[in-house]
Amino acid sequence: MPAPVDIACLEGLSDFDVTWPWTAGEPLAPGLTCVFRVRNEARNLPWVLPPVLAAVDHVLLVDNGSDDGTADVARRVADEAGAGDRLTVLDYPHRVSRAGGEHLATPATSVHSLTHFYNWSFSHVRTAYSMKWDGDMVLTGEGSSILRDLSWQLQATEAIVAMPRHPLTVVDESTGWLDLSLRFLEPWVYPMGPEFTFVKAFDWELREFPPGVERVVLPQGLVVEVKWLDADEFAHWRTEGVDFTNTRLYRKLREFEVDQAIREGRAEELGGLTRVDAPPGVHIIDHVTDTWLRQAPRPLVKHSLPASLRERTPR
Repeated sequence: MPAPVDIACLEGLSDFDVTWPWTAGEPLAPGLTCVFRVRNEARNLPWVLPPVLAAVDHVLLVDNGSDDGTADVARRVADEAGAGDRLTVLDYPHRVSRAGGEHLATPATSVHSLTHFYNWSFSHVRTAYSMKWDGDMVLTGEGSSILRDLSWQLQATEAIVAMPRHPLTVVDESTGWLDLSLRFLEPWVYPMGPEFTFVKAFDWELREFPPGVERVVLPQGLVVEVKWLDADEFAHWRTEGVDFTNTRLYRKLREFEVDQAIREGRAEELGGLTRVDAPPGVHIIDHVTDTWLRQAPRPLVKHSLPASLRERTPR
């Protein structure tokens, strides 16, 4: 007899209904599963996947209609890391509404909703903890070690884990700009359970958690968010109107301002940006994650945003 459905998708596609493991009577094993929701991240995965595979028990990669071979690259990278048996690739073939106004207009239970996409993806996790991760976020070696050590310590408690990430705009193989103006702090690791599922917020999905849950904040310098100057990094957002001017979305506004300033040759004027040059023969992503961040004096980030606005900015 099939397990009851927790969230039936609006379109009546049973393969994309959500049934949580606790509803299905499936026990959750100790450990941490990293969940990627990706589209066309083949370029980033050779940097992104290896340190994550070294840090967690399992990786679940949900491919949302990539046409650049993302799934094949993920399998190859995992095999090369000797972790092919710890990677699961799923296909989510439905167009997902872009963050911002499109998301707001899409019913939460539609297969086109970010909220449903996330709930469906995370419903396939079978460990006690899950980690949301993006296909452009690269852990340093230190970050990978800290997560690996932390994952087993979390098993005896219920806690969420937040870590700062530092946007890195790649100009070419040897040059990049790190944005160290603000502390972009967001929870990434959560327990699995009925109190930790996703609901619809104004501009994106939001993971719920009960009041009083312990919060662990990891140090700065453990992860960079890679932005490529030769790519459209804002295709999943509208780049006009309230989506970028509303202070609730200051982080996206800042990313857009940084992108424009670098393209126009005025990065030094914007403030908060640090140019990094890699030595000959070393890719800028490798240099930043392997050497530069480890050697840079702390604190890396000194807030430049006024406190009144900072209080209203999502962390």
